Amino acid sequence: MTTRVAILAFDDIIPFHLSVPFAVFETAKDATGQPAYEIAICAATPGLLKTSMGFSIQVERDLSFAREAEIVIVPSWSDPLVAPSCALRDVLLEAAQRGAQVVGLCMGAFVLAAVGLLDGRPATTHWQWVEPFRKLYPQVRLNPDVLYLHSDNIVTSAGTSASIDCCLWLVRNQFGAQMANSVARQLVTPPFREGGQAQYIEQPVYNSRSGDRFLATLTWATENLTESLTVECLAERAGLSRRSFTRRFAAVTGTTLSQWLLNQRLALAQRFLESSDMQVERVAQQSGFSSAMLLRRYFRQRLQTTPLAYRKTFRRSASED
Repeated sequence: MTTRVAILAFDDIIPFHLSVPFAVFETAKDATGQPAYEIAICAATPGLLKTSMGFSIQVERDLSFAREAEIVIVPSWSDPLVAPSCALRDVLLEAAQRGAQVVGLCMGAFVLAAVGLLDGRPATTHWQWVEPFRKLYPQVRLNPDVLYLHSDNIVTSAGTSASIDCCLWLVRNQFGAQMANSVARQLVTPPFREGGQAQYIEQPVYNSRSGDRFLATLTWATENLTESLTVECLAERAGLSRRSFTRRFAAVTGTTLSQWLLNQRLALAQRFLESSDMQVERVAQQSGFSSAMLLRRYFRQRLQTTPLAYRKTFRRSASED
């Protein structure tokens, strides 16, 4: 059974903001190649909607689809001072009350705050809009230094590239690492950036520019996670001094080498648990962890579950597909 995703459109929307969630969820396929999501772009008043780029888009669905969707997304917003319509407000409140995931990407967080869904909750938005957000919604526990945040079934994200990360997290959270990584490969974007990672990064998406030894070194590291991967050995491989490597690594990934490696190893362990019958001890070894105990500890810290419970959940999800 496919998951229904409603993406809410409005006048003066930036077309790219609308396309981000659509691209992620449209690319998600199950093991048989069938779409994992049924996606609809909806509007309070269907018809021609103006975009910020000077052309219009035809939206054929009204909000009735959103009233039944499991995921309801506000992909951005045109103006923080413009309140959402009563129809939009009602749809979002109803979705939250029935347990659907309600997502505010980038400036979409302003809409969720305006309808009261973020009161007392942690949330984030694009760093450029932090001060207006704080002035308008002091009751929200705003964290401007992260890529995305979730509180129960309410999710917010920072700017456009963080919106991709957030949508990939939604796919990963429902269908597992293998599907999310497949989507990421299709979109040529990193498969997993932790929500708590800083917004202020120079290059949020890796490129495959030929001849770039630094990016080639990151790729090599992800393929050799069982090795002892130190700053010194990676810097040497990249042809950089330790200081230059560390500086560029922080600019490209927004985190430290140790945290990046932990994220990569956890993602690899998730794939092994989803796609193989390997014992947890073997999964830990093949993913670059020194022991199964360490793997279990990080699963509890980062994923709030155990490796065996994770395997059971996503094996069941795959069989239900």
